[in-house]
Order: sequence, then structure tokens, then C-alpha cells
Amino acid sequence: MRVSGSDPRGANESGPESEVWRRLLLGTDPSVVGLRRRHRRIPSAPRCKMCAAPFGPPGGLVLRYFGHARWAKNPKYCEGCFRTLQANHGGAEIECSLLFADVRGSTSLAEGMRPTAFRALMGRFYDEAFAALIDMNAIVDKFVGDEVIGIFIPAYTGREHARHAIDSARRLLEVTGHGAATGPWLPIGVGVNSGVAFVGSVGFGPDTELTAMGDAVNVTARLAAAAGAGEILVTAEAATSAGRTADSVHRSLQLRGKSGPTDVVVLTLDEPLRGPR
Repeated sequence: MRVSGSDPRGANESGPESEVWRRLLLGTDPSVVGLRRRHRRIPSAPRCKMCAAPFGPPGGLVLRYFGHARWAKNPKYCEGCFRTLQANHGGAEIECSLLFADVRGSTSLAEGMRPTAFRALMGRFYDEAFAALIDMNAIVDKFVGDEVIGIFIPAYTGREHARHAIDSARRLLEVTGHGAATGPWLPIGVGVNSGVAFVGSVGFGPDTELTAMGDAVNVTARLAAAAGAGEILVTAEAATSAGRTADSVHRSLQLRGKSGPTDVVVLTLDEPLRGPR
């Protein structure tokens, strides 16, 4: 494939694999963006976490004949995407946005429920979160215990990855019932951040995963941990990029492991959307 476009942040990277990843993540290969867009229009869940190809019927029954069947060694990916991850091991540093959503008080919830009931509750959360993130053009990185992680890259969002991440955070609050009069069926807090992260393929064999790494990821995780139920904590950089700073509540946090305070904007479902749409 022809390499087009470049990112000066990755000038220290070299090799054909990094160039493949740069095209994939920045969307300089139109076929990548078009493929995911087409797949999202075809029912139904679950889907490949990379290209959004449906695995369930009816769409999955057709796409399996075009190389998009669920990969047996790692069922979160289709066969085509997993082969791409393995063949092009590595990644690239890009500007992107990250989202972490964390269940508040999961230990107390589990203590007061039978294990099977708690598993069903978390299963519902995973299903709702996956659908909400995919609908907002996120790559669903992983589910870790009571937490979900989403990556928003330019290939799928253009330059508005911060806006997509914030909109996705609001959608997560909605689908978990935070806007309902009866209260949420599962309390969550969300962190959103924008910055440079390494996005690419890590691990080997069937453990290969598409993920993001770096300080931007760690900050997002800390924000989610600090957010109260129904809160979205957004770094000033992400909020400014999305045009969501005016008339919002601001807070200065001393996040664990960070040398200085982090300025954040606090969003909830009660606050009307502002900024470019």
C-alpha cells in the first residue's frame, strides 16, 4: 500500500510496520475508514473491536465468507483484523482521546448480591457500554473488572476525537440510567483525556491486543477513579479541543502519581451540551 501522510511526533519511528500503523490510525488510507463505516451499518452485535464487523446474525453469517468470521484464537477480533495485528506488530504515537468508565462501589454491590446476579449486572453493563462506544466510533480497548476503556483515533473520528469521547461518556451515563428519575441501575464515573499515546499491537500469539499506552492513558484512568457517580471528568486539553469549557464547573485535582495538579472540567447529564456539534 502507498504511504500517505505523516505525523512529526513519530519521526523517531521507522520501518514498514510503523508506516502501516500510521495509515491505519490516522485514516490516510480511505479504505480503512470506509470498511468500518460499512460494517457499522450491518447488524448485529457482537462485533470485531477493530473493524466493527458483526459476528451475530444476520450480518455475521454473510461477512464470515469475506474473511470476517470471529477469530478462533482471539474471539474479540475477526480473522482479517487479527492477522493484521500479528503481521504488523508494533504501532505509532498519535494524538488521540481516551475514555475510562468505572463502576462506583462495585465491591459493595457484589457483597449484597448473589454472584450470578452480579455477573448478570456486569454483563448488562459490558453489553450497553460496548454498543455505546461503538456507536460513537470508539475502539473498545478492553473490559477490566468493573471498568471499560475506549480509544478514539483520527481514522474513525477525524480531528474531533475529543468531542466523540465526551459524547460517548454522556451516552454511557444515559444507558446506565443516570438521567432517569429512579436513578441509575449501575452508578459509574467517567474520565476523558486527549493527548499523545502509543496505539498499536501488543502481546504475541493469541494474546495479541490492540491497545493504547503512555501517560495520557494513565491520566485517564486516574480521572475515572476520581469521578463521582454520574460525573465525567475531562482534562482541560480535551475540553478545549471539544469546545466544552465555557460555563462548565472546573476542578483542580492532584492525581496519584502526577507531580502537579491536573485541571479538569466536570460534566454531568444535567449540563446542556455546548460547543460545536
